[in-house]
Amino acid sequence: MATVVIEGLPDDLLEDLRESARAHGRTLNSEMLARLEMSREREPFDVDAFLRDVERLQQRTQLPPLTDEALERAIGEGRA
Repeated sequence: MATVVIEGLPDDLLEDLRESARAHGRTLNSEMLARLEMSREREPFDVDAFLRDVERLQQRTQLPPLTDEALERAIGEGRA
C-alpha cells in the first residue's frame, strides 16, 4: 500500500477534515480515504441534463425564473 504526503494543505481544510472524521467516527486517514473513494465513484455532473430538468419543472409549475430582483424583493418582504 502506498503512502502519500500532501503539501500545502490549508489549515482550515485540515480542520474541516478532522471535524468530519470525528463526526463519522473515523480517523483522519480513514476520512480522507473515504472521501477519495466517494469522489472516484461519482458520475460526472451533466449540466445540460440538469438545465433540461429545470426547464421542465419550470414549465410544469409555471413559475417565473428566479432573478436577483425577485430575490431582493422577497428578502425585503421578509419571505426569504
